[in-house]
Amino acid sequence: MIITVHIKPSARKNEIVWLDETTAKISVTAAPEKGRANEAMIEILASSLKIAKSRLQIVRGATTRLKQVCIDVDS
Repeated sequence: MIITVHIKPSARKNEIVWLDETTAKISVTAAPEKGRANEAMIEILASSLKIAKSRLQIVRGATTRLKQVCIDVDS
């Protein structure tokens, strides 16, 4: 399953807003340096979906604000 994520790094607070079943806007307090914002986004998304972080993988957009995240449904 693929989820589209619009990420806002360096935000005031960590927050996730679901726009529909496969699209989310995620704000993270982490800066977009050395993958810190991506790590924070994965943590927030995993917490929201109640799954392990290891089941999530960024498949497109690792260096942009618009990302596609794959959820491993086999595990």
